[in-house]
Order: sequence, then structure tokens, then C-alpha cells
Amino acid sequence: MSGASHQLALFLCGCYVVALGVHTTEPRVADHHEAEHYVAAVYEHQSILTPDPLAVMSRKQALQLMNQNLDIYEQQVMIAAQKGVQIIVFPEDGIHGFNFTRTSVYPFLDFMPSPRLVRWNPCLEPHRFNDTEVLQRLSCMAIKGDMFLVANLGTKQPCHSNDPGCPNDRRYQFNTNVVFSNNGTLVDRYRKHNLYFEAAFDTPLKVDHVIFDTPFAGKFGIFTCFDILFFDPAIRLLRDSEVKHVVYPTAWMNQLPLLAAIQIQRAFAIAFGINLLAANIHHSSLGMTGSGIHSPLKSFWHHDMEDSRGHLIIAQVAKNPLGLTGTENATDKMDPSHSKFLELLAGDPYCEKDAQEVHCDGATKGNMNAPPTFHSEMMYDNFTLVPVWGKEGYLRVCANGLCCYLLYQRPTLSNELYALGVFDGLHTVHGTYYVQACALVKCGGLGFDTCGQEITEATGRFEFHLWGNFSTSYIFPLLLTSGMTLETPDQFGWENDHSFLRKRGLSSGLVTAALYGRLYERD
Repeated sequence: MSGASHQLALFLCGCYVVALGVHTTEPRVADHHEAEHYVAAVYEHQSILTPDPLAVMSRKQALQLMNQNLDIYEQQVMIAAQKGVQIIVFPEDGIHGFNFTRTSVYPFLDFMPSPRLVRWNPCLEPHRFNDTEVLQRLSCMAIKGDMFLVANLGTKQPCHSNDPGCPNDRRYQFNTNVVFSNNGTLVDRYRKHNLYFEAAFDTPLKVDHVIFDTPFAGKFGIFTCFDILFFDPAIRLLRDSEVKHVVYPTAWMNQLPLLAAIQIQRAFAIAFGINLLAANIHHSSLGMTGSGIHSPLKSFWHHDMEDSRGHLIIAQVAKNPLGLTGTENATDKMDPSHSKFLELLAGDPYCEKDAQEVHCDGATKGNMNAPPTFHSEMMYDNFTLVPVWGKEGYLRVCANGLCCYLLYQRPTLSNELYALGVFDGLHTVHGTYYVQACALVKCGGLGFDTCGQEITEATGRFEFHLWGNFSTSYIFPLLLTSGMTLETPDQFGWENDHSFLRKRGLSSGLVTAALYGRLYERD
């Protein structure tokens, strides 16, 4: 599924898509001189993989395989160049692949000098360093396409025995993003910090906080895949208020209902009010798809579990992205549902923790017949949930210190089970990190034990306010509807020390609406 808030004009040519503006009927490419926008591209790459990543091959054999992927990269660069693209992003692991051992990945690694110590143009100075063939090709592509180019590759750096962090084989091996300017110069590199079961690579001794400047849009930050869930480097980078854009190579395996690739990408863009240029690898058999160019107000995305081809997205991007309307400057507070939400917040200073329904003097009463609380596994975590029954209601569910609230109306009822769930604890499967989450989800069936299952289709429509008393300010709003369609919240912000998400007029059935909070200090 590709889309931009369901109003995107698509121009199909072979296996790439040009996406420019949610209200245009015909795609157009922005002029380089347009003052307010630049043109960006991300490529979701179906990489050519080695048949056996555990087998050790020669450097020549490794280069033969990587050049097949680089040939595809070059084709996409030239297509993008014809559309006036100024920056292109390629995915993590797209050139060399994955699932290597430390030894078997070695022939795939380029030597990487520090761009902060050495100014180097690999295309124009190919013989300056050995084992830099991949860097040379990427540099030449940037020149040929006249664009900034961001790609991911494996790199090596020799170290000495007097270095206390030096591995036994006397070299560091890094999962590395590189940035080239349009004249082929190596601008900077980022070495992935939060590795995801990547035994072939080392974690840098110090976190790379990389910000690079461009002539067309100012400062960009950069990080990779799993980094998006952690404070360093992702959050720390965005403390620089001049960073309005992030380039994000990833090799993300989707996990619904809360962490599909396009979900977390869009949520990150909304949460921080930035543009995120996200390029994912494409291997649908492994659940790997989902790329996009995301801003707080709209997204151009691609998610396809059926087509085996790569996919190019090109979009016109605002240099200064506009954020969502927060409660402090909302113009429609007189809307009855929002008035009721504000009334409930103001009139509910204290509620019993073990109640499933909220009953507060001076506020709208919940249904006196409280629905049952139950537990179900979601995202490998033990969520506490209540069913969402009827055409309208006001629910609350709590776990540990977090209480989640839902005020909702449904235009029509569907034969589907929805539930409001809460989790406040340490996630320990496929990574360890502390999560606070409030989630309205469609269940996989009609039984309580199906709530939390991975589904992509739904028919149930909702108008709702979802909120919670989070103890972190780092909240990511997730909003996904049927067919892996991204929706934009009407409002997302804070009111009376509660984070809230509001939405009316869904384009299709609701799959997930959630506030996903991270308490980095408890990891």
C-alpha cells in the first residue's frame, strides 16, 4: 500500500512512484529555486543476498554481489535525478545483506576514514585508501545524480592492542551510514549504536551524534533502524532546534499492532515536529517493508507485502515543517466531544485505581455496568484491557501507575471486537526498554485472547479522544487504519498533565490508535 493521507496523486513508471502533494491531481516536480520546499527521495530496496551469509567468500566475490545492488542504486539515482531530487536515502543492509558472522561479513567491509579528520572525495581520489570500492561507487553516484546521497554499508577500522576496546581480531566492524554531497565528497558517517542482534558488528565506544548541513534545507540528523526507540542518538540529536530533518536507513521487521515500520516513522515525525526520510529494506517473506517521507501533517509511504520489487518515493518536502494543532491553540474547543473531554479532565481529580469505569461528580458518567478487565499478550507484553462495547462510551483501564482513558462514539457498530489496553513496564523481548502505552486496538477475533494479534484489515469507525497520565514527555502517537493506511491525528498534545490524541472522520476501519511512551531512564 502506498499513500499520502489517501489523497496522494501517484505517478507509476515501472516500479517507482513519484508523490508530490496531497491535493494535486497530476504530479509535478518542485523547481530547485522554490523557497519553501526541497525534493527528497527514499528507495525501498529488494536486495540481492548472498545464498549463505555464514560462508566466507573472497573480497572479489563480495564485491560482485554488492555491485549488483549498487547497479540498482545507480538506476534509482538517475530516475530521481530526472525528477529534480536533491537528496536520496537508501536502506540499511541494502548493499551487503544481513545475518552474517563477524568473520563472514569481513570481505564485505570497506575501510572508513573519519570524515571529520580527512576530507576525501572517493570518486575523484579512488586510490587514496584501499578497500573502498563501495564508497567510490556511492560517491560517483552522488556526482552523477547531482544530489546528496545517504547509504548504509559495513565498514572496518583497524585498532591496536593498547586500545582497551579493541576486539581480539584487531579491528572494529561497524554498521555505518554515509552521507555524500552532490559533488561526491564524503560529508559524514554515522556508526549504528543500538545494534539489533548484529553479531557481525561492534558498538562504537562513544555514540556518534551526527548532524550534517545542506544548501537546500539546512541541518539534517541521521541514525539507523533500532536507534529510533532509544534516547541516544535519536532524541539527543533533536535537542538541536535547527535540526528539522532526519535521514533514516532501516531494515525493520514489522510487528503490529504497535510497531509497524510506517507507524513508528510517522509517529516520530509527529512527536518531534520534523521531516523523517525513511528507507526500509524490502523482503516481504521476513515482514520487512515500509518506507516513507513523513512530516507532521502528511506522509508519502509505501508498504507492500505482496510485490517483490523495490519502490522509489519522491516527494516535495517543506524546509520548515508545520506541527499538529495542540490543545493550547485549538480553534474548535466548542466541539461537543472536545468539550466533554475537557470537562472530564477538569472534573476528575481522583479515581479509584482498580475501577474500569470512571465515575466523577460533575462529569459525564460512564456506563454503570463496567466491562470486565482481562489480560492478553500484545507485542510480547502483558497488557491489561477492557472491551470497547456499544456505540459510545467512556472507559478507563490502569496498570501500575498508568491510567488510560477513552471517550468514543461509533457511527455504526461492526461485528468486530475492539479493546482499550494499557502497559506500564519493561519490555524484554527482542530488546530491553521501558514502555508506557495506551492502545485502542482491533482484536484478531471475537475472543478476548485475540486482542493484541497482528491484523491489517478493519471496518470499525471511531471518533475518539484517547489520553493517559504518562510519566514521560516522550510520547509517540500511532494511528493506523485498514489496509496499512496512515492517518493524521486531529490533535495531539497535553492537557492537565495528560497526553492526548484526538481523531474524527477516519478514512477506513480503525486498526490501532495508541500513545506509545518511552521512559528512557528506566531502560
